[in-house]
Amino acid sequence: MKCNEICELMPDLAAGLNAATPEMTNHLASCAACTDKLSEFRQTMTLLDEWQVPEPSPYFDVRLKARLREEAAAQPAGWWNWVRKPALAVSLAVLMVMSITLFRTDAGRNPAPGSRAMVVEPGTAVGDLQALDRNNELYSDFELLDDLQVQQDVVANP
Repeated sequence: MKCNEICELMPDLAAGLNAATPEMTNHLASCAACTDKLSEFRQTMTLLDEWQVPEPSPYFDVRLKARLREEAAAQPAGWWNWVRKPALAVSLAVLMVMSITLFRTDAGRNPAPGSRAMVVEPGTAVGDLQALDRNNELYSDFELLDDLQVQQDVVANP
């Protein structure tokens, strides 16, 4: 056996949970380091067997209950205190998303003051192109325009 294998089994050997096999006994007889380690484990186990748990103070329970009452009184009661903080964070996040969305939508329609937005009069080539662009859906349906032309002809020539 190797030293690593023996070291893994030493706590059980020192506690007396496992009996030493002949291979372990031969290795322990030939390896002084493993023998010293096993004796240290056995000394530690002996000390642990002799150790006794100290008795708690007779007033420990009384002081613990008083401390728990103080902590319960210091904490705000009610479910609203648990909900308030996450609800505030969620509402602020929703408010930010809405304001950014509205700002971007509004900024696309109305240029900001001081920006160099081109003011074009209707009837010019650029003004007509902008009007076509704004009313693209209306102008894409030519049947509707034909109906308007027929209605204007009927009104003009009764």
